[in-house]
Formats: sequence, structure tokens, C-alpha cells
Amino acid sequence: MRRSLMLLILMLVLMAPAYAQEEGLQVGDAAPAFSLQGSDGKTHSLEELAGKTVVIAWFPKAFTGG
Repeated sequence: MRRSLMLLILMLVLMAPAYAQEEGLQVGDAAPAFSLQGSDGKTHSLEELAGKTVVIAWFPKAFTGG
């Protein structure tokens, strides 16, 4: 679980460097509340996934076929 949380925090830092600099997130900090749209079109929040392993992956549009 801790490894998953650390991975999630690393992903958040890479996705939002301005936020990370303002708030001073450090490895091991709890992830802030957020919501993201999934490839299924639904909006998923971190809160609804509490207690589960969470991995966030994204793909730059430049690497898509369309």
C-alpha cells in the first residue's frame, strides 16, 4: 500500500509541477483530493478509491493513432 501511495504521489508531482512547488508535496505525503476523467468517460475521484491500490497512467496525445 505504501509503495502504491508513493507511486501515486510521484505521478501527481509529474502531472502538476506548479501545484507541487506551491504546496511543497514530499514523498510520503498523503495525496490531495482530486478527480480525473477515465478512458470510460466517467469521472473518478481519489476519495471513491480509498483503501484500494491506485495507479494513474496517461498517454500523450502525440502517441495515439488518432
